[in-house]
Amino acid sequence: MRKEPIVVQLELAKKRCRRVIERIEALPAFNNNINASCQHTLLKLAQSELSFLCRSSSALNSLSVNIGHIEAVVHILQQPFITGVSRVCKPIFLSPTTKNGQKSDSCSKGVHVDIVCTLNRNPVWILVSDRNPKYILWNQSKKYKGLKFRIEQILIAAKSSIALKPSSIILFFSNGLGSLVYEKLKEEFGAAELGLEFSVFDFDFTEDSEGEWINVLARTYQEACILEIKVYEIRHAVKAEASECDAKGSSPVAAEAEVSEDHMERNMGFSFCFLLSRMEVCLLHVKDAERTKLQNLLGGGDFINFDTTALIALISGISNGATKKLLATPEGELRQRFKGNYEFVIGQVMSEIQNPMHMELGSILSGKRGIICGSVCSEFKDLVAMCGGSNEKLRAAYLLRKLMSFGALMVVPDCPSDRMMSLPTTRKLALKNKLVFGTGDYWHAPTLTANMAFVRAISQTGMSLFTIVHKPRALTGD
Repeated sequence: MRKEPIVVQLELAKKRCRRVIERIEALPAFNNNINASCQHTLLKLAQSELSFLCRSSSALNSLSVNIGHIEAVVHILQQPFITGVSRVCKPIFLSPTTKNGQKSDSCSKGVHVDIVCTLNRNPVWILVSDRNPKYILWNQSKKYKGLKFRIEQILIAAKSSIALKPSSIILFFSNGLGSLVYEKLKEEFGAAELGLEFSVFDFDFTEDSEGEWINVLARTYQEACILEIKVYEIRHAVKAEASECDAKGSSPVAAEAEVSEDHMERNMGFSFCFLLSRMEVCLLHVKDAERTKLQNLLGGGDFINFDTTALIALISGISNGATKKLLATPEGELRQRFKGNYEFVIGQVMSEIQNPMHMELGSILSGKRGIICGSVCSEFKDLVAMCGGSNEKLRAAYLLRKLMSFGALMVVPDCPSDRMMSLPTTRKLALKNKLVFGTGDYWHAPTLTANMAFVRAISQTGMSLFTIVHKPRALTGD
């Protein structure tokens, strides 16, 4: 095959750089799980590559570029099943110790990880290679440390890390992998094909001088090899505890649960009842969780972890048709009722008119089952008892009794993951939030929340945490 002249290669590489910069700038719109820091890192890498190419001379005998690696990383980030991206193209610094307790320099400079994210509800590290398969060597050579050595270092780092510990290492070889190296990965590290289908084509269009759209930058990943190496197994599950969070407890909310179901459904509104009806019903009664390991119970379904803000949003009068009544109430009366929260509540009312909460949550909760940890259950009951109106208390009782009786919602003990609890407890990383989000992380269930402050604080630590964010709603005394 005739090799393109260097000048042609240079121009094509520049076009690819400019196009990948555009794709990076569009990433937040494409996938809102990617934060500004990750976007900035990728932009910096792509712009640096473009600057290098612009300085390069056409008199070079050969051209070595990194744009293919950046393209592959962006391609992965655009996959719909990649969520909770917290780091891209950065080293993870560790100082592991040897068996004698002495520090080792093997990972002191850090190990490079291309993407730290969540995949299939599990935290993963993704390593990307855009090398020609014939240049991917297994053993160490004079110029290359070898893939085996790199995987060993990555696994040491993964097993030593706590806050950033992945459940799996994903290897993405965008140009494929030789059979010898493939077999070595399977034999020595237990690598297996990842059971997910990545899109295989990237079509980038550009406009020519006459205004016609022509395809000049198509790339295929048909030859890509994607492997998974498991890092650790899930801890043995704890058994559910019969706790104060039983739906038929003695709180004022539970007392409302004795109201007949017909009366409830007539007075709570169609959207609320319809939303809950879309959640999946489990054949096991919630009390059976005392006799069944939660690991088996939770392993069979698609679960969402509710924090207190999510439960409040479900039952709030604002989400359940009280917006017109609130707007019709004199401002002075509302200010007297909500004090300094008046602007906050009115903002939520306007948000509800534009984007109804139950419609927003409908697609999220459809076919799912919910879990709430013990501390959330207690806090939710206390808040509703103190601040909820009669209709809000009715909805809360229905939410707990109806869903629990059909196994669509289960209370689990507070059991935060080790990696969550390894983070320091600070004002932004409050212990009560670490318990709630950590319990969701332990069960590999995304946490549904309006607590953006905690989500941002977690992101700043570099941890990939699976969360689903919604707009806040307050109790209004409805």
